[in-house]
Amino acid sequence: MSNIRKVLCWRQKRREGVGTNKKSIPFNKQDYQSLKQRCLVKKTLFCDPTFPAESNSLGYDELGQQSSKTRGVGVQWKRPKELYSNPQFIVDGATRTDICQGALGDCWLLAAIASLTLENEFLERVVPHGQSFTENYAGIFHFQFWQFGEWVDAVIDDRLPTRDGKLLFVHSAEGSEFWSALLEKAYAKLNGSYEALTGGRATEGFEDFTGGIAESYELTKAPPHLFKLMQKALTLRSLMACSISSSSQDTETKTSLKLVKRHAYSVTGAKEVRNRFILTVQLVRIRNPWGRVEWIGSWSDNSREWNSIQPEEKAKLVYSVEDGEFWMAYSDFIQQFSRLDICNQTPDALSSATVSRWNYSQFEGDWRVGSTAGCSTFCSNPQFVINLEEEDDDPYDGEDGCTILVGLMQKDFRKDKRIGRDPNAIGFTIYKLKGCNNIHLGPDVLLRQRYTARSHPFTYKREVIERFKLPPGEYAIIPSTYEPHCNGSFILRVFTEKEAAASPMDTEISADVEKQYISDSDVDPHFKQLFNQFAGNDSEVSVFELKQILDSVVSKRTDVKTDGFSMETCRHIISLLDEVFKKHDTDNSGTMSSHEMRDAVKEAGFQLNNDVLQVIVSRYANQQYAIDFDSFVGCLIRLEMLFKMFKAFNKKNTGKIELDILQWLCLALS
Repeated sequence: MSNIRKVLCWRQKRREGVGTNKKSIPFNKQDYQSLKQRCLVKKTLFCDPTFPAESNSLGYDELGQQSSKTRGVGVQWKRPKELYSNPQFIVDGATRTDICQGALGDCWLLAAIASLTLENEFLERVVPHGQSFTENYAGIFHFQFWQFGEWVDAVIDDRLPTRDGKLLFVHSAEGSEFWSALLEKAYAKLNGSYEALTGGRATEGFEDFTGGIAESYELTKAPPHLFKLMQKALTLRSLMACSISSSSQDTETKTSLKLVKRHAYSVTGAKEVRNRFILTVQLVRIRNPWGRVEWIGSWSDNSREWNSIQPEEKAKLVYSVEDGEFWMAYSDFIQQFSRLDICNQTPDALSSATVSRWNYSQFEGDWRVGSTAGCSTFCSNPQFVINLEEEDDDPYDGEDGCTILVGLMQKDFRKDKRIGRDPNAIGFTIYKLKGCNNIHLGPDVLLRQRYTARSHPFTYKREVIERFKLPPGEYAIIPSTYEPHCNGSFILRVFTEKEAAASPMDTEISADVEKQYISDSDVDPHFKQLFNQFAGNDSEVSVFELKQILDSVVSKRTDVKTDGFSMETCRHIISLLDEVFKKHDTDNSGTMSSHEMRDAVKEAGFQLNNDVLQVIVSRYANQQYAIDFDSFVGCLIRLEMLFKMFKAFNKKNTGKIELDILQWLCLALS
């Protein structure tokens, strides 16, 4: 039950704004201001015990303790003041040239950081003000990241891995500048090690630096409106990256035109210019995070194509500096590159009133073994509803309808990789609703009605994202794992161009707990005989005698399985619950599966949502996630008692009750 307590407490904190960028959560419960003040008082430099300057922080395989890359004295951890006499946190503002890749395959991350520098508003959310190597220096720094629906504040010391007196990983072209190297370390800490950052997609970094949602386009199948979409995305201050797909053997090898394969680039501009023939040319500006190695084809630095445009237009475009950034024609872009990633921003990331914004909804959920996980048990998965009322204004693709971006992300993706735990295969399905009144959809709907849209085949990736254009209407979104009986936590995010109401689609909790009268003919004759035998003339039995009666009756039944009734269950007398049990034991196993339990409690008069059903499975199911007859009876009795208690205290019918400590303990222990 401790997990339930944590979930309920966390929901209360989220309602108070905890987990937003302005109220970020201290990662590992390390409070930056407290730790810094302690170091200043003691006149010591901070040493982070949760991410020590050791080989384990470097990695677990290729950078692990026994790796040839880290053995011996090759790698030394040094503070910036040990490398430079006058180190700087940021020199003349953070720029794209501050990010140069080192000996770590995290170009995807560096491309995201480079794009981050284009927007000071985004950068300041990740890199807090007031950090330096001079004023109140204590060897401690902090950075903020979006992690699975919430912002966290990660504290680090400034000991960085070096070899031969030079930074081993990311570094600035301005050698004495260290904000990018420290940012990389904080992100490595967040994911468990530097090596955990090897291999990835810029979309992951985009999302963790902004809280946005990133979509991808295969450029071999580029839609005809993609250039216009890129321009619109830059206007909306979206972040973009591109890459060239190739075999793993070709990682970071160069093409004949000096483009690097399997390497993440930032897209920093998309402009249309007119040449001397008054023809419009579409150009894309691209940044190599190495800070060098540029495209040498058409429209590259100092190429002859620049002589064909008007001087005033040429002056607006910086194109002749060897800084890793270059222009190329859009037609070449979609031929040379394989993939484009675009990260769309949440409304809270944009402060300007003149910038258009997406409408945004976010939900957290869980898949739990036996209750809410799987494709074959599809109807039990969490469900969410969204109401699309207005079509897009002036759609750039020329199609009427409502644009919707849906992203499903599984939590702790990189941490699970480190401990050898495989991620779940995840996906989602969308159904159009027809007057379901926000009630959890069952097999009577989902097994008969064809879906409206769905994600691509289930994927083991951190996140699956799809863009759809749907007619106005009400829709259910159902996230699921492919395999049944999987544990996992997820974030579901929905972006729409127009205002759209969205909410969890779940049953409203209620119960029919009115007293029911039972006639003699409704009572099992064998039960009546045993009861009279034990009860005597006063028709009363003790708890122990009731247990003997119930155990005796059930022992002669072959259609239900139980190890005997507990004393707790036998404090109550119930009737006819076995009929409900048999009706919903659809596989005649003698036990109630957690999925059968959903309909059984409804039959017994209880309307319960997913949260309550998960608690029931946790408390009453066995190791095979089956609920035997005794547990079923005990559960329903407990439910009835709790509903009656709540009703007694809910005197004003507000749906809320207030208890003092004595009342709470008496109710919880009853």
